[in-house]
Amino acid sequence: MEKKILEPSSDLREMANNNQHIPVKGPKGGLITMPFIIVNEAFEKVASYGLLPNMILYLMRDYHLGLAKGTNIIFFWSAAINFMPLLGAFLSDSYLGRFLTIGFGSIASFLGMVLLWLTTMIPKLKPSPCDILTQRCKSPTAGQTTLLVLSFSLISIGAGGIRPCSLAFGADQVDKRGDPKNERVLERFFNWYYASAAVSVIIALTGIVYIQDHLGWRLGFGVPAILMFFATILFFLASSLYVKQKASKSLFTGFAQVIVVAYKNRKLPLPNGNSDNGLYHHNKDSELVAPTDKLRCLNKACIIRNREHDIGPDGSASNPWNLCTVEQVEELKAVVKVIPMWSTGIMMSINVSQNTFPLLQANSMDRHLSSFQVPAASYAMFVVISLAAWVVIYDRVLLPLASRIRGKPTRLDVKTRMGIGLILSFMAMVVSAVVENIRRKRAIREGFLDNAHAVVGMSAMWLIPQHCLNGLAEAFNGIGQTEFYYSEFPKSMSSIASSLFALGMGVASLLASVILSAVDDLTSRKGKESWVSSNINRGRYDYYYWLLAVMSFVNLLYYLFCSWAYGPCAEQRKKVRDEPNGIREDGKEEGREEGKELSV
Repeated sequence: MEKKILEPSSDLREMANNNQHIPVKGPKGGLITMPFIIVNEAFEKVASYGLLPNMILYLMRDYHLGLAKGTNIIFFWSAAINFMPLLGAFLSDSYLGRFLTIGFGSIASFLGMVLLWLTTMIPKLKPSPCDILTQRCKSPTAGQTTLLVLSFSLISIGAGGIRPCSLAFGADQVDKRGDPKNERVLERFFNWYYASAAVSVIIALTGIVYIQDHLGWRLGFGVPAILMFFATILFFLASSLYVKQKASKSLFTGFAQVIVVAYKNRKLPLPNGNSDNGLYHHNKDSELVAPTDKLRCLNKACIIRNREHDIGPDGSASNPWNLCTVEQVEELKAVVKVIPMWSTGIMMSINVSQNTFPLLQANSMDRHLSSFQVPAASYAMFVVISLAAWVVIYDRVLLPLASRIRGKPTRLDVKTRMGIGLILSFMAMVVSAVVENIRRKRAIREGFLDNAHAVVGMSAMWLIPQHCLNGLAEAFNGIGQTEFYYSEFPKSMSSIASSLFALGMGVASLLASVILSAVDDLTSRKGKESWVSSNINRGRYDYYYWLLAVMSFVNLLYYLFCSWAYGPCAEQRKKVRDEPNGIREDGKEEGREEGKELSV
């Protein structure tokens, strides 16, 4: 067969003549990068979640901290872990890009875990053991406390770099526009991503916790550090395979610009009406040509004062800190509008964050299953199990069954699910109070009032219902919140939608610390034993749970008001639009809304 020399095509010649870049290497990204990205975050979750459950025991036993102080430190740490992803998302979108943000986060998380592990290896890095005869314990020095806080801070920074970027960075590798198989590939990635996240948390609450309980803190803190080391190395090894998107403008910057420009133009009169009269700046070919009447004070941010000075030759704003678009204004309004609904989920997050008290309860109860003793911190695993189990049953069993019975697609709307979650969270606190009351009475009856380390003759399995209720509450309300934000916000605000729930968890951790400190201060006055005493049998943890239950009930009423004030959400509005002739399922004819006939 005659060999032919391939001549460059005319298109390639033209590209070469125009000095355009001709890609000579194979395409980057694809499913081959998935193991490196998924394993990186999976190991980070195993490491960080594995450190959290037993941390109160480490702080109380090795650092000689009281229950209230140690719990407050953990609350602040949890808040930092939930707040840092917002900062990480901002830096990633605006300056560093996702690859560098994940890389720096991995290194920071590894260094934090190494510092924490060193506190178990070097005796001088933590207080000396308590005197056996006098039972006197030294408090940690300023240097020892600083090192501990530094390790927690680095781990939080690491979470802030990895968690907000891994999902989007992985999607960048497989998101090929125009490919008909694109949706299926993305679906596979998301399935593997969330499956690995769930498995990571379960491993952390079982394997890592078991090592800490049975093999000590040195190995229990050393294993997470080793896992984080391998996660960091693996992530950087695949550097040449990744698709690395450049940083772009962040929505957070856009929000700041709207606020700044609206303040600058605060004395500027608003135009009459909201039609496209050329006074508002908007993107080309945009459907939004004028802002809505809600929160009209923000509309001043997109008013064109001097077209020649404010608008550049390409039609964009000459200075985005002097003129914003209508789209930017409406995006900020969307966030402001959902804030009341978002605030209703904080109380549930406060309830879910009460990890310390169930741990101490389990530690004082019989945890044996035949000859095997379940680690006290592993009972939190039932939160994850119940959450995952309900998602599968709801999506694969209940919805298809209900749709088959009704003869049409059936589902619970997002606001109903959020409300059910708050009810379940309230019930979880009631059950927690009842179980703790029974456990305390049993401890007193067995003569353990002054012995906080004694194990009462009551199975720790009694704690499973409250964990399961908390898991179901998060399945309904937590997932419902995220879906609510995604459906109510424009597509350009997907990153904000995914960050709001984490922000709520961070605020909840801070408020939980405030509540705990207030309860400890108010109930320990005049020499009385605090409700949250380090001695679980002398304290009144049941009263503390009842307080949270009352607050949860009040929050439920607050949610009903906010839900009513918000009005119909996106899926409800779409349902009304799609129903023929404006006739609802109940046979009643739809009327007018805000003076306009509902669209058919």
